[in-house]
Amino acid sequence: MTDNPMAALEARLRRLEDERDISRLMASYGPLVDSGAATEVADLWEPDGVYDIDELYLGGRSEIRSMVESAAHQGWIRGGCAHVVGPAHVTVDGDTAVAVAHSLMVVHDDGRYVVRRATANHWQLRRSPDGWQVTTRTNRVLDGRPESPALLRSGVRGTAPLDEVDRGTV
Repeated sequence: MTDNPMAALEARLRRLEDERDISRLMASYGPLVDSGAATEVADLWEPDGVYDIDELYLGGRSEIRSMVESAAHQGWIRGGCAHVVGPAHVTVDGDTAVAVAHSLMVVHDDGRYVVRRATANHWQLRRSPDGWQVTTRTNRVLDGRPESPALLRSGVRGTAPLDEVDRGTV
């Protein structure tokens, strides 16, 4: 307990605002990427931020922007798709944070909607003068491979992604 209740209240409020801001950033990804807002998607990341998708590694905003502008992604948009990021578990530690959530990519296929991918998402973020930005987002498809649940577990624990896989403790 602190001797200064106002300072304790301010710290609690800042942590809650940080968690809200990070959750909003994460929730903005789907609407932005599904509307083809390539620059806005890329600006969620730091300039040299990383988006590590199990079959694709994007280093820096220009590669992230190019992914959204790609013919493949534009085809998903034209065909009907939704990138849905589930509720986030956020751990803030000063000016850095770790968050974890599930995501689904839902596509329109022959008159019905089908889940194309279900993934574990581990986000590492840093506070910038302009607010929170992604330093690294790591996604792994939930298909039974051990790194996917390890990614979720490490995010809830507030640790770096895939530490448990790297240490062989999965």
